[in-house]
Amino acid sequence: MVNAADRAQRPARTSVWLEARTERGRRATQPSGLDRRKIIDAAVRLLDAEGSAKFSMRRLAAELDVTAMSVYWYVDTKDDLLELALDSVYGTIRLPDVSPEGEWREQLRALAREYRSVLVRHPWVSALIGNFLNIGPHSTAFSLAVQQVMRNTGLPPEGRMGGLSAVFQFVYGFGTIEGHFVQRCASAGMSEDEYYREAMGAIEGRPGLRRTFESATEMREAGGGTTVADVRERDFTFALDLLVAGIEAMRAR
Repeated sequence: MVNAADRAQRPARTSVWLEARTERGRRATQPSGLDRRKIIDAAVRLLDAEGSAKFSMRRLAAELDVTAMSVYWYVDTKDDLLELALDSVYGTIRLPDVSPEGEWREQLRALAREYRSVLVRHPWVSALIGNFLNIGPHSTAFSLAVQQVMRNTGLPPEGRMGGLSAVFQFVYGFGTIEGHFVQRCASAGMSEDEYYREAMGAIEGRPGLRRTFESATEMREAGGGTTVADVRERDFTFALDLLVAGIEAMRAR
């Protein structure tokens, strides 16, 4: 257990967005063209390529062809940079018009699909979301849009957080698994369909495993779809429709 003295010496980290830090300009010895935006963009590219486990400020500095101290001129810590990178990818989410006069079902589906897309394009994001407060400008804009859609559904105030959790925790889980699978296939140098066929071929040779997967295969084939992506899209759409129907039922009740 951390005692009071240790907490005083090492206060809990809050958020890069709550720090009273003055934006620094380029000093004379800094590399030309280097700024915080360039550093964040490079961090996102590196995280996409190698994941958060291999990410380091030294590795990022090498990617930018600068010294690590040059990077630290613009960001104080690795955690600060990760939080900035996380908010940056939230900025790629295309927010729909969520005015109360709109159709909440389509608003909700649009936000769910955009959130899923971010999780798939950037597999490292899912592991970081719970580690930070997510109060950057882009994260906040997404959160406010989600909250407005929940108000638009007509659910009572006490049920809105439950509705939000049902939809977006589902999307988080679905998108996280999908993103990891896509990343695994890319690492193996195979398409998703090639990887699936190879995995299923290996399972077919194991009677015990084959019986375990028979019912799952039957469910997959029953819904149609010729590719892994087709089946995944079908399942995501159906599951989201179930959640929308659940919101409609709870609102009516």
